[in-house]
Amino acid sequence: MTELTKVPVTVITGFLGSGKTTLIRYLMTNAQGRRLAVLVNEFGEVGVDGDILKSCADENCPAENIVELANGCICCTVADDFIPTMETLMALPHRPDHILIETSGLALPKPLLKAFDWPGIRSRITVDGVIALADAEAVAAGRFASDEAAVQKQREADESLDHESPLAEVFEDQISCADIVLLTKADLAGETGVAAARAAVEAEAPRTLPILPVSDGVIDTRIVLGLNAAAEDDLDARPSHHDGADDHEHDDFDSVAIELPEITAVETLNEAIEKLAREQEILRVKGHVAVAGKPMRLLVQAVGERVRSQFDRPWGPGERVSRLVVIAEHGNVDEARIRDFLLDAIRGA
Repeated sequence: MTELTKVPVTVITGFLGSGKTTLIRYLMTNAQGRRLAVLVNEFGEVGVDGDILKSCADENCPAENIVELANGCICCTVADDFIPTMETLMALPHRPDHILIETSGLALPKPLLKAFDWPGIRSRITVDGVIALADAEAVAAGRFASDEAAVQKQREADESLDHESPLAEVFEDQISCADIVLLTKADLAGETGVAAARAAVEAEAPRTLPILPVSDGVIDTRIVLGLNAAAEDDLDARPSHHDGADDHEHDDFDSVAIELPEITAVETLNEAIEKLAREQEILRVKGHVAVAGKPMRLLVQAVGERVRSQFDRPWGPGERVSRLVVIAEHGNVDEARIRDFLLDAIRGA
């Protein structure tokens, strides 16, 4: 790669828990000779996604090429965080051949694309493509999409509802900005669910887009990397609910980090998180938990009532602290209530 060649950047966006980290892990291990760098934008205080990616770092994407931004939504901290980080990646002794950006589930992709017009990086970086991930099972059920059937369900549930929810707007903006849409967790949705999800995405897309079902992040690298979209020069074709706005806020979401003691029963914790999501309308839970008698960290990730946990690696010196980040729509995060709920479940195990 000559010094005059722009480094391609793939922006990977999608709602909370849509499988962005899983996709990036797969791309890291199937880089087809590319030297990668990864920028991870966390929402909350626990760097779960970054830790997962660093655990599979190799010569194609060494640990020093994986950078976390945990100071807020990437589209809101462009000048303070994003631009300096991109400049740092470009200054690495071995410049990456391709950069992957995992946005938070709350990020609006279009403001991020506008940042690529920044004078200090425009001549050196181009947006190869925007990949939007959508949980096929969730979309098929009518969540985070505003097609006619989903709107009707919302109206039936709440007669006072006469506008789209903030979550739907985020979803629509991500689809509108995409070059490819991946319907993730297709194995869970089944053929009927994938077909319904595809129809919902097509209803939101402002133009014809490739829409592909995937499971466990497995996709031919040639399909998602090397698109040459130059998306920073194609903004007019990517409409957003926030076009014309000088700025935006994410006051529709709250997060809180909950510290817990060691647990003895993993299944009890999983059941408590599932019940918490159902009763308190929690969107996302993620973090690491210490299990009595186990030297390994328990990685916990939940999307709504779907909870997954697995031991990922041994605790490092001074790391053995159980901490979960809980994310919900504004007004649904009661820190004391959530902490008491989880503590009662753990103590009752």
